[in-house]
Amino acid sequence: MRTLKHSDTPMAERRYGEPAAGTQTTIASADWYGRTLQREQFRSTLFRDLDFTEGEAIGASFHECTFRRARFNASTHSGAAFVNCTFVSCNFFDSRFTGCKLLGSMFDGCQFDQMQVTDCDWAFVGLPGADLRRATFLRTRLREADLTGARCQGASLRDSDLSGAWLHGADFSGSDLRGSDLSALDPANNSIRNAIITIDQTITIAEALGLDVRLE
Repeated sequence: MRTLKHSDTPMAERRYGEPAAGTQTTIASADWYGRTLQREQFRSTLFRDLDFTEGEAIGASFHECTFRRARFNASTHSGAAFVNCTFVSCNFFDSRFTGCKLLGSMFDGCQFDQMQVTDCDWAFVGLPGADLRRATFLRTRLREADLTGARCQGASLRDSDLSGAWLHGADFSGSDLRGSDLSALDPANNSIRNAIITIDQTITIAEALGLDVRLE
C-alpha cells in the first residue's frame, strides 16, 4: 500500500455541473480484504484500486473521498457515512448497506448486482444511467437523487422516498415500487410497464397523467 500526497481526482458529472471534491491524499492498491473499519475516519482521500472485498465498515466515515476502481464485493456497512464522495468504476456486488448515509455522493460507471440498501439516507446521490436492475432499496431516502436514465427494470425500491428525484428517462419496468413516494414520477417520460404498486400509488400516477381522480 502506498500513501501519497496528491490532488488526483476524477471529474464525474454531478448535478448542476458541480465538480467532484478535491483530494489531498492518495492510498493506492490497498489490500483491505476482510478488514473491519471500526469508526475510522477519512477525509479528502483518493482510494485507488482498493480491495475491500468481504470487509466490514461499522460507524466509519468518509468525507469528500474518491474511490476509483474499488472493490466492495460482499462487504457490509452499518452506520457508516460516505458524504459527498465520488465512486468511479467501483464494484458493489453483493454488498450490504444498513443505516448508512451517502449524502451527495456520486456514482460513475459502477456495478450494483445484488446490492442491498436498507434504512439508509441516500439523498442527493448521483446515479445517472446506473444499472440497478438487480439492486434492492428498502426504506431508503432517495430524496432529490439523480436517477436520470437509470435502468431499474426488475429492481426493488420499496417504502422509499423518491420525492424530488430526477427520474427523466429512468426505466422502472417490472420493478417493485410499493410504498414509495412516486410524486416525481412522470409516466410520459418513465417506463413503468408491469411495475408493482399499491392502490394508493395508482392515484398519484393517475394525477400525473392529468386525470381528475374522484373517490365517488
